[in-house]
Amino acid sequence: MKFMLSYLKRYRWMVAAGISLKILGTVLELLIPYVLEYMIDEVAPTERMSLVLVWGAVMLALAAATRFASVTANRLSVKSAKSATYEIRRDLFWHSLNLSGNQTDQFGLPSLTSRMTSDSYNVQSFLQSGQAVGVRAPIMLVGGIAITMTMDVGLASILCVMAPIMLIVTVSVSMYGIPLYDKVQQSVDEIVRIMRENITGIRVVKALSKEDYERRRFGAANETMTRRERKAGVVMALPGPLMTMALNIGLTLVVIIGAIRVNNGVTKPGVILAFLTYFNMILMGVMGLNRVFMMLSKATASAKRIEAVIVQPEGLAAFPEAQAAHTDQKCFILFDHVSFHYGEASGKPDDVKQTSTAGMAASAKMKQTEPPVQAVHDGIQMSISELSFAMKKGGSLGIIGATGCGKTTVINLLMRFYDPTEGHVFVDGKDVRTYEKDDLRRKFGVVFQNDVIFAESLAKNIDFGRSVDEEGIRTAAANARAQEFIEAYDDTYQHQAAIHGANLSGGQKQRVLIARALAAHPEILVLDDASSALDYKTDAALRKVIREEYRDTTTIVVAQRISSIMSLDDIIMLEEGDVIGHGTHEELMASCPKYREIYHTQMGEGDK
Repeated sequence: MKFMLSYLKRYRWMVAAGISLKILGTVLELLIPYVLEYMIDEVAPTERMSLVLVWGAVMLALAAATRFASVTANRLSVKSAKSATYEIRRDLFWHSLNLSGNQTDQFGLPSLTSRMTSDSYNVQSFLQSGQAVGVRAPIMLVGGIAITMTMDVGLASILCVMAPIMLIVTVSVSMYGIPLYDKVQQSVDEIVRIMRENITGIRVVKALSKEDYERRRFGAANETMTRRERKAGVVMALPGPLMTMALNIGLTLVVIIGAIRVNNGVTKPGVILAFLTYFNMILMGVMGLNRVFMMLSKATASAKRIEAVIVQPEGLAAFPEAQAAHTDQKCFILFDHVSFHYGEASGKPDDVKQTSTAGMAASAKMKQTEPPVQAVHDGIQMSISELSFAMKKGGSLGIIGATGCGKTTVINLLMRFYDPTEGHVFVDGKDVRTYEKDDLRRKFGVVFQNDVIFAESLAKNIDFGRSVDEEGIRTAAANARAQEFIEAYDDTYQHQAAIHGANLSGGQKQRVLIARALAAHPEILVLDDASSALDYKTDAALRKVIREEYRDTTTIVVAQRISSIMSLDDIIMLEEGDVIGHGTHEELMASCPKYREIYHTQMGEGDK
């Protein structure tokens, strides 16, 4: 609740105006039955039509004022709720983008998606209804009882007995319902995860005829969510029938006792009519409170999930230079005895040692700053051990190895999506942990595995919000060997890409992604399995362009094909996170049997 109010209070004047108008409108609405009672019992017996018309006009004026105040208050509540939720979504989106690798693994992409969608919707619904129904309902309840007390204490005592009982039931059930809705939202996470997997991999599902399998998998998750939602709904719906029954019993007692009192001349007929009207108002107030408490239960569970992301400390904050590692190595990129295991990434500037030129001594283990998480990537828990290499500016490095050997992990550490468990990574002579994240990552042009094409024009996909001019976009496309197929479209660079590039072939997508990486002339170019869908001729032409046109760019190529890396300055062969070969292509052919085996397999040559 405190979290939601912290955003709503930014619009305190709008909220205050809306609540004030809602109070005014509700109070005026409560006066209408009172005026009606006065007309029946006091004005009508005088048989003066002028007084009847005057008091009738008063009732019409009260109704008009009530409508104006309520409608205006509702508009203000909608506006303030949407504005506050906009800021919540904005902060959630921003913090989600800035989570460290471990934090992202901890929450999971499906959960972050459902927090942005269904959770934020639950919060918005409560903020809106809380200002409208949440203000009106208790005034109707308390005000109705208060006014009836001034009319007939005996009849009003029936309400005074029932109201506290109904409130206790409503509050108790609502407190029990909050954990139930938390479980419902967890089920939503699972539904989103399965939906995301199937939408992304729809072609694989269809190609392997696994529609029935995926339908059963989705059905199981859907059944779990339905069961949990049904339980929460049943629990939260219990107060409604109970309160309706209690109020109907009270209403029956009012009619019976009221009739007796009228017959005995103790109470006037108008009072009974007013009581019946106030009973309906009180019923609406109680039902409104029940609705608000139900929405509060959902919103509280959702707000906790959103807050858990927003309050996350910055997992990979920049270290002060004085507390970071240093090196006197004269190189542009340096990995100094780096080890890493997912779930054990470090982040505190403790026990940092100076890196010497001779030997590059192993660095002390860093303390953990993030909650442990057992991350699994592509079905394999990956790590690297004691990785050391150095690159000069403008140099090139190839990394090769089997799936899950840790190739992408090297890139994740270089760009500081994670911090090493042991050892240090340096870029341009500085510990990467001393860079502000944006300053570090602006140095890179990257194509990741399974990178994303956005549902935008091809020009915008290449530019990617970096204000690259038209000539720069065309040059990057030409260098990436994408110009030919792009300019074959009638609308050329304005051609609209579908979500995930569904209307492009695998090779076309990779060439657009490479053009995006090249467009800003990065200091460091990272191609992580970026040419797997390219034919050998296009791949060779691309490597030639990078060598000739981007001589000052330091290039790292992660590949499965030896042909993509054999011409690079240096090559690292990884196996299960360990370096089993390091050197040029010729050196590895002579010293690394595993590399030699891959070369002969891929290049179609027999053993020599």
